[in-house]
Amino acid sequence: MTADVAVETTPEIPLWNDPNHPVATRVDALVAAMTLEEKIAQLYGVWVGASDQGGEVAPHQHDMEEAVDLDALVPAGLGQLTRPFGTVPVDPALGALSLMRTQARITSAGRFGIPAVAHEECLAGFAAWGATAYPVPLSWGATFDPDAVRRMAAAIGRDMRSVGIHQGLAPVLDVVRDARWGRVEETIGEDPYLVGTIGTAYVQGLESAGIVATLKHFVGYSASRAGRNLAPSSVGTRERADVLLPPFEMAVREGGSRSVMSAYTDIDGVPAAADEALLTGLLRDTWGFEGTVVADYFGVAFLKTLHGITADWADAAGAALKAGLDVELPTVKTFGTPLVDAVTDGRVPEALIDRALRRVLGQKAELGLLDPDWSPVPPALDGVDLSDPEALRGRIDLDRPENRELAREIAEKAVVLLTNDGTLPLARPRRIALIGPNAAEATAVLGCYSFPRHVGVQHPEVPVGLDLPTLYDTLTAEFPDADITLARGTGVDDGEVSGIGEAVDAARAADVVVAVLGDRAGLFGRGTSGEGCDAESLTLPGAQQRLLDALLDSGTPVVTVLLAGRPYALGRATAESAAIVQSFFPGEEGTAALAGVLSGRTSPTGRLPVSVPGSAGAQPTTYLGARLAQASEVSNIDPTPAFGFGHGLTYTTFAWSDLVAHTKEAPTDGAFSLELTVRNTGERHGTEVVQLYLHDPVASVVQPVQRLIGYTRVPLAPGEARRVRVEVPADLASFTGRDGRRIVEPGDLELRFAASSTEPRLTATVALTGPERRVDHTRRLHAVFAQETVEGAVEGA
Repeated sequence: MTADVAVETTPEIPLWNDPNHPVATRVDALVAAMTLEEKIAQLYGVWVGASDQGGEVAPHQHDMEEAVDLDALVPAGLGQLTRPFGTVPVDPALGALSLMRTQARITSAGRFGIPAVAHEECLAGFAAWGATAYPVPLSWGATFDPDAVRRMAAAIGRDMRSVGIHQGLAPVLDVVRDARWGRVEETIGEDPYLVGTIGTAYVQGLESAGIVATLKHFVGYSASRAGRNLAPSSVGTRERADVLLPPFEMAVREGGSRSVMSAYTDIDGVPAAADEALLTGLLRDTWGFEGTVVADYFGVAFLKTLHGITADWADAAGAALKAGLDVELPTVKTFGTPLVDAVTDGRVPEALIDRALRRVLGQKAELGLLDPDWSPVPPALDGVDLSDPEALRGRIDLDRPENRELAREIAEKAVVLLTNDGTLPLARPRRIALIGPNAAEATAVLGCYSFPRHVGVQHPEVPVGLDLPTLYDTLTAEFPDADITLARGTGVDDGEVSGIGEAVDAARAADVVVAVLGDRAGLFGRGTSGEGCDAESLTLPGAQQRLLDALLDSGTPVVTVLLAGRPYALGRATAESAAIVQSFFPGEEGTAALAGVLSGRTSPTGRLPVSVPGSAGAQPTTYLGARLAQASEVSNIDPTPAFGFGHGLTYTTFAWSDLVAHTKEAPTDGAFSLELTVRNTGERHGTEVVQLYLHDPVASVVQPVQRLIGYTRVPLAPGEARRVRVEVPADLASFTGRDGRRIVEPGDLELRFAASSTEPRLTATVALTGPERRVDHTRRLHAVFAQETVEGAVEGA
């Protein structure tokens, strides 16, 4: 089908290539000139792997797909290239050359010379061989520091852009609802406001580098029953609106994200990839999103194979397009010949193709891919002699010192000190027993979407490509005068107990035990944390709890250190450990960060983004429970956490005082103004995280007992005090009412200033007055904090 439409051109350049015209005008001209096959070719990707010799990419035959004939596809054009760097290990310079040559091939083969959008994973850094492995998103949440996350994301984006990548498949904005879910490590936490603010900062950083950020998974994926991956989700409209959607709404409104990925989930029988009310009605018509909606991998085909709502591939493609999905990923399945045939025979209107195509081409125009001076040469290879590919090997460094410094900053800020009897920081111990399956395991700091754990494990013959010191290495450097004895004790999940006796002997001969436990990241059952690695309970994997209990019985103080992707119940160790240090897969600088906290070189400032359970079987539960979700006399299961959301200690003490509510009453369209003083009463520099929770005693629908509505980090020198001021808009008290609309109700509220969800420090009772008020997506989303130093450090401290 060829369109016989006259298109305005100049003698030098076609209209669609002319950046002097508006994007919409250029796109309309291009759409009018394309055949149906050329149109549809822009709406799918092909999964490829770059060549380590610098040759063109090779199609990747995933175990769910047939092989792709790239030669047959490219003459019609190609919408996306899937993970050229993240499929097999490849030297970055040669990978960039491979991608460059493939883009040149694509643009020369098609009539319009349109490059493909190249996308990659970037959940814990650019998922490429040799690229910096940053902490996982759960550690981002533990920092409570959007600015640091924004700077990290910008660095990730610059690296991706330098080698020719355009789109990053991050961040994950799913709110944790059940910690047994394997993908908890990929999330930012269990609170929608924390997820929204940290996730939006990540989006801003990535987009500032010119990379299209992709919000995922839209929406409900994390609410699966029993924490099972890809299991049905039981989510009511109010939970979806008030818990699951707000992070996406914030990232669309404030982050400037240009892409959204639909979830695998169905909610109440409607799969997200075919949900027109979600992808068009809410996302576009209400929130005003103008970017592209891409499918989670194989998500369109799943409408037929997993959801059973379509009879064939063409119906699946039509249902997704009608809903508002634009791009099939990771490769062509339903959007290829089946969709061409369905449009030709009238089953799918061509108008749906054109609607999606305009969004895709508009984004390519914004990326400069339609400009006449576009070049396939990425910035990192600009001006470089490309005639000898082997001479390029090692030329591009994706793990520069400034990257590692950022990785260390995030890792240090994310270390959470859960409990401490004074044993930490360690006072130059003479004998340390370093025990546990993660004590000398280099990859114990990496999440499942880091390149070494995601791809590298399939290529054991290839070096990891990163310097990954173990905790044994960094503790040896941190305590050069100490005698450090190493004992594994047991594996992460092998259940082996024969080494526990040796570990206990080492413990008895030491001054202190550092027990390093936790997870091994993997995919689909090949790990204890990660996609498809769900947990039956929150007991430590394998025989680790048995090892920990034996160490506690040794009589030597035990510092429990967790390198994990989710929180675990620790049994008696919760009360009996000398200290507990929690780190969520902290990346390549993680063991150095941990060693610094253990020695006292750095003071811990992290706060829990997820509650640590008091018992292994009290799931699903989060701190966002209503009154019926709390411990009661009518159930023998106690969901009370061992350590609540937001909890974290440091090596100093703080006093909170002098709370003043300047506004005790405000109309439902007004705001409250409050201030308090926070003082460092200890002898070390430290950072307090002031958290603000809202408690609504009486509401027209059931509410959580409390929910986070704001936070700020307060760094203080010894003796220093700061006056912390905050303006709290009435909009933050809004919730979804009985009629499904968001409202602000009049009535009394409690504003709780707290060190965590379980540690309120100061509370102000305030009141909203006037009529009930409806609010929408234009409502205010943040409390506004300001700080002023009121006293300097104590002299000589």
